[in-house]
Amino acid sequence: MALLKKIEASPLLARVLPFLIFVGLTSCQGLFGEGSRYWVYLLKTLIGAGMIWLVWPWIEEMKWNLSWEAIAVGVAVFAIWVGLDDLYPKIGTGGAPWNPHSQFGAGTASAWFFIGVRVLGSTLVVPPLEEVFYRSFLYRYLVKPDFLSIPLGYFHWTAFLVAAAIFGFAHSEWLPGISCALAYQGLVLRKKRLGDAMTAHAVTNFLLGLWVIWKGDWKFW
Repeated sequence: MALLKKIEASPLLARVLPFLIFVGLTSCQGLFGEGSRYWVYLLKTLIGAGMIWLVWPWIEEMKWNLSWEAIAVGVAVFAIWVGLDDLYPKIGTGGAPWNPHSQFGAGTASAWFFIGVRVLGSTLVVPPLEEVFYRSFLYRYLVKPDFLSIPLGYFHWTAFLVAAAIFGFAHSEWLPGISCALAYQGLVLRKKRLGDAMTAHAVTNFLLGLWVIWKGDWKFW
């Protein structure tokens, strides 16, 4: 209860702590054997959803918004992510791809269950957590530590580029990562709200999930 009160009282903690917990759980995937990659992903998805539900009343900008710009940006970022794949060196890659069919047996119920978990998690849980942290908190914090005093539509070159670089290099696919960060932040600046970037991020991740399932291109997971 004391922690909940601290989170409620701290705009910074409400936006940062759920993301850090999510990243911490991500780092645990595979630590306890190959199968733990999938079970920990399920756990972090459930915990992530719970954290979103918990902090939702305290984060005013965490609201989904549907617009044609959000859909267009989401589709464009998906195309960039797939289209650039063979054109640049990755960072931090290695090990077997995230492929439930190889872990649990091709076409088994367990394999399709974890594929569904991955699609739902990346579409509905990842976007709110990452957009609140990167596009709402980090971008504005780079402008001014009193980040809530900075409107979502305020443009600042240094924050725009640094936040995009941090987001990009948090992914092995750093080049499309930087590109999508610039696109999502641009949406926030244009629409003066976060919800369109959340939607664009969800569209990108959903399309990537469909691509992985359709093509068996597991490296994108």
